[in-house]
Amino acid sequence: MIPSGTLLAAYRQGFFPMAIDGEIRWFSPRERGIIPLDGFHVSRRLRRVLRQGRFEVAVDRTFDGVVAACASRPDPEGTWIDAEIAESYAALYRAGFAHSVETWQNGELVGGLYGVTLHGAFFGESMFHRVTDASKVALAWLVGRLRARGYTLLDIQWVTPHLASLGAVAVRRTRYRALLAAAMQRNCRFV
Repeated sequence: MIPSGTLLAAYRQGFFPMAIDGEIRWFSPRERGIIPLDGFHVSRRLRRVLRQGRFEVAVDRTFDGVVAACASRPDPEGTWIDAEIAESYAALYRAGFAHSVETWQNGELVGGLYGVTLHGAFFGESMFHRVTDASKVALAWLVGRLRARGYTLLDIQWVTPHLASLGAVAVRRTRYRALLAAAMQRNCRFV
């Protein structure tokens, strides 16, 4: 298991871990994916889904369940969430630094995301969905929560086409570090 203190120190410095071929590796990409909290794009379709209220959103109801669902999601390159990563983030969750945002439908977990919160930054780790739009609803809820609580940084590590459609952008490492330093000066509470 990665000690919680090591994980938190790494996040403060702009690094995050991934399990690659059974080994923990640390990353700080030259271009870092973020979602500017004032630039999150809610399409007309997603706005309609949010208004319909098809999903119940919850926080930390089943953190381990979200991590397990993210780890088991089909990916041709395999998962970077192994048992050591899952155990490490479970320890961060127990210490109050990691949280899950979950979407539920008819009492069943159908989507969600998890990440680490530190000062004014939320470091999104992974997301999944079993029902169309479930992860987008969780992300929209997360952005609203972060805005309301005074957060300034939503780190998503890398930009994917899916996240780009929601407003994600890549910033150079120097810009990211400036955003991170500013976020570390804030005192925000996620829950």
